[in-house]
Amino acid sequence: MHPEALPGERQQTILQLLREQGRVFSAQLALQMGVSEDSIRRDLRDLASQGLCRKVYGGALPAAPEFPPLADRHALQREQKQALARAAALHVRPGEQVLLDAGSTNSAIAACLPDNQGLRVITNAPDIALLLMARSGFDVTLIGGRLDPRIGAAVGAQALEALAALRVDVCFIGTCAVDAEAGLWAVDGEEAALKRAMLAASSRCVVVASNEKLGAQASHRIGTVERIDVLVLEADAPPAQAEAFARRGVDIHHADAE
Repeated sequence: MHPEALPGERQQTILQLLREQGRVFSAQLALQMGVSEDSIRRDLRDLASQGLCRKVYGGALPAAPEFPPLADRHALQREQKQALARAAALHVRPGEQVLLDAGSTNSAIAACLPDNQGLRVITNAPDIALLLMARSGFDVTLIGGRLDPRIGAAVGAQALEALAALRVDVCFIGTCAVDAEAGLWAVDGEEAALKRAMLAASSRCVVVASNEKLGAQASHRIGTVERIDVLVLEADAPPAQAEAFARRGVDIHHADAE
């Protein structure tokens, strides 16, 4: 890039690199673009002020995506979620106990679980429980607690107490951001605590992540990347992102292209 390229052009390039690589470093960007590190830091501050990235020491990460209430999320990106759900459901074995977190993608996973396989499904999401109750061959347990309308699920002390008494084969954790180095993140502290309890109760963890969640961080950490056994990505997920998780020992699977 020419040293005199406009800041807006540099910022567009930075955003593209963030999408492809999941993180950028100020020193590397300065060398690549032929400008000073101070110029890059100003660009990163501008992008962060617009909510387009998350500035960290030495560089930046993608901003965690903002999510509307669950009722609205069900109508968004249906085909994308269906493809991810089909790939995720393949990781459930007959006769297993399955812990399903709340979320529109996890609702799609519930719809993709096979009938009459002796599955016991435990969830804190009423919509998932109702969906599976209407189908044959499922033993469904609904975790109680205070219902949060934004996430569409039970949270709080009662739900945590119920999870502490469980041991299941596999859990599907909903996450708003996942990074190969920083791990799993949530936007709400109470929700993050519940997800940590789900991880503690499970022998295996499957995480489904759409492209906008990759390489991002949020306010509350759920767990390290080592807690992820299987990561299901979109068919067109950035290869650099997938490779970064694979290097950390995560089993990577991709949804089928639509």
